[in-house]
Amino acid sequence: MSLIVRAFTRQNIVAIAVGVLVAGAPLIAFNFWLSGVIDRQGQEETVSSAKRAVTLAEQRVAQVMRAVDGLAARAVGSCGQVHIEAMQQAAFLTPPVKEIALLGSAGVTLCTNRGLGFSERKLLSSEPLMVGGVYALDIVRIADGQHMVQLRRAIGGGRHDLAASVSATLFLPQVSAEDDPLGVYVAVQTGAGATIGEIGARPIANYANYFMASQRSDKYGFSVEVMSPRGRIAAGHADLKWFGLFFTGVIVVVLAAFAMLMPKRRLDNPVAELERALAAGEFVPYYQPIVDIRSGQLRGAEVLVRWRKPDGTLVLPGSFIPLAESSGLIRAMTFDLMRRVCIEAGSVIGCRPALKISFNFAGMLFADETIIKDVRNTFAVSPIKLSQVVLEVTERDPIENFILTRQVIAALQGLGVRIAIDDVGTGHSGLSYMLKLGVDIIKIDKMFVDAIGTDRNSTTIVETLIDLAHNMRMDVVAEGVENFEQVMHLRELGIRSAQGYVFAPPLPGSAFLQLVEAMDTLNVDSAEPAIPAAIAGGVAA
Repeated sequence: MSLIVRAFTRQNIVAIAVGVLVAGAPLIAFNFWLSGVIDRQGQEETVSSAKRAVTLAEQRVAQVMRAVDGLAARAVGSCGQVHIEAMQQAAFLTPPVKEIALLGSAGVTLCTNRGLGFSERKLLSSEPLMVGGVYALDIVRIADGQHMVQLRRAIGGGRHDLAASVSATLFLPQVSAEDDPLGVYVAVQTGAGATIGEIGARPIANYANYFMASQRSDKYGFSVEVMSPRGRIAAGHADLKWFGLFFTGVIVVVLAAFAMLMPKRRLDNPVAELERALAAGEFVPYYQPIVDIRSGQLRGAEVLVRWRKPDGTLVLPGSFIPLAESSGLIRAMTFDLMRRVCIEAGSVIGCRPALKISFNFAGMLFADETIIKDVRNTFAVSPIKLSQVVLEVTERDPIENFILTRQVIAALQGLGVRIAIDDVGTGHSGLSYMLKLGVDIIKIDKMFVDAIGTDRNSTTIVETLIDLAHNMRMDVVAEGVENFEQVMHLRELGIRSAQGYVFAPPLPGSAFLQLVEAMDTLNVDSAEPAIPAAIAGGVAA
């Protein structure tokens, strides 16, 4: 009996071994083929990322040079008020520029667009910028330790220099999401090898596990280096790899182990966690009221997304919106939020046609004509009319196709939807969005609101924006209003609508609906409407 058992065992062992060998041969060939696919795709994507980064940096350098050349053409060469105002205008109209300075001999700063008060800076490196010897590219460190890239142009026969400073981070490409667990490394260097800036930590070993590409700018001489982990591409072919394992005799064990480990892998994957939360309905709307600061009446609200986790914890959008945009989940998240607002507040908002409800709309969504139909269908069965809907452009990267974006915006406006530019005066939006996109509303950023009444330059900028908006038949909304002194200044400047914590913080749906009804009573009972200071307490609490 024992002999039979031993023979049976040996037969099974041999059978298993033969099966593994038979299945292993095609598996080895398959893995060899798959490895070649990963190598080609990974290298192509890494080279493409480096090229895109060089193109972006070249565009920003050219933009800054145009601003400096414009100042040189206007003979800006002193610290007189007229010349300082010219530098202020150039800095405001050129989003990448953080500061424009007039330099004297030995690189001494004489004044900047901020006046005679400026931060000390130390020159770390300098080299010609391959444009006929007119420009130099400097790397400087300012007093707070931040590194800046400085494009410097000699003027006045070499007696002075005009220097435009740009944050080093603006030269860095967004190859992947912030805090990418896959560890993409990006560095931008001058022609002489000085590091302008970098993303991630440069690997110090195991280079064979990385795809590497370096791209040089033929125009300006700087270069971009990108290092992308092999696992980044391999992860995209995991399905093929698991299919290949089917040919082995242990596929059941492999699949079982994979199924056991999948929940943990999904929890460790931030994109997968966003997908899970979206499917579970954990992204909820919060409403920040927009108030008429002349009459005190409620004009509407901006809808802000919050991530309410199963334990009740609220996560602010800054922690997940960038990843949602880079992963492509922002579209599903945005329209899910719209549908929730329609269900939660549709009956209350719909019967008050004067109320407007604003949604943040990533700029990339305007490059897709299908969103026109999606917006129309979302509100087709809702009491909320399209004429009550405002879409706010929230673009973190420059809009690449202005023609298509303008066409989509025009089509949405044809449905009755109004378009707003959020955070005017910061980021990439600037005046170009106002002039090219044909929007209906501009929203002045909190940074300028904070400085109104205390900083003459900021007040002048706000006045200019208001005059421009009114001339272009645009409405103006001030954001981040935190005290009644700011309210009075905004009134004097001719702004009618505002939002901020002086009126109310972002409110959950139930509290906002109570506020709407309370404001109806206030407006009826009050003979002289006033700004409702009590919004921040009572119902809003």
